[in-house]
Amino acid sequence: MAKNASPIQELAADDEGILPFESRLRHNILKMPKEIEKASGIVVFGRRIKSLLFSTDLAIIKNCDADAIFAVHPFTAQRSISAPIIQAASVPVFCGVGGGTTQGMRAVYLANDAESLGALGVVVNAPLPNKDVRAMARVLDIPIVATVANEHTNVGLRIRNGAAIINVAGGAKTPELVAKIRKQHPKVPIMASGGKTPESITATIEAGANAIVITPPSSSELFRDLMAKYREA
Repeated sequence: MAKNASPIQELAADDEGILPFESRLRHNILKMPKEIEKASGIVVFGRRIKSLLFSTDLAIIKNCDADAIFAVHPFTAQRSISAPIIQAASVPVFCGVGGGTTQGMRAVYLANDAESLGALGVVVNAPLPNKDVRAMARVLDIPIVATVANEHTNVGLRIRNGAAIINVAGGAKTPELVAKIRKQHPKVPIMASGGKTPESITATIEAGANAIVITPPSSSELFRDLMAKYREA
């Protein structure tokens, strides 16, 4: 996303000049960076996903153009959180179901429940034991997304135990980590954090990521931009 540009933008005509539909009220949405269009995407049940919005904020989830929602949060997974997100989202949702605090059969039950609610996939955090990933894979018919946070994770073992997609969240080292995983596992689908600049998104895609996870501005930041416009008016 360009510097000094508002992340909330009015819908514009596509490359062929075709105007999109917009209403009198819902004409401003949170736009994903255009650099993500260069990604190949990850196909899940026939749907190609290039951009994922990392958020549990229902207002932002309802007003974005991401291909999917990456609903992962730092608290223990709960049905009361995942259910309204899946219900409110107009695009597929990947739900966090545990990994750190939440492990064992509780994580498996939550994953099974997320599938029943309509999640397109479940996300497990880096600390989740492989035996729990294996138990999930035995009962789920949706992909398990395994998060990799550093180079010490045995990605091959994760895949053998049932992880279908790898999510790379390595901070500033994400492109480097993506490149390493891509070299070792040429065909595994990889989604990864894109960072905050067009350059970091492009670097992550060029390193081998198929889809990009974008962290949006907070509601207060978005509202600050809106209030600035109101004050000028």
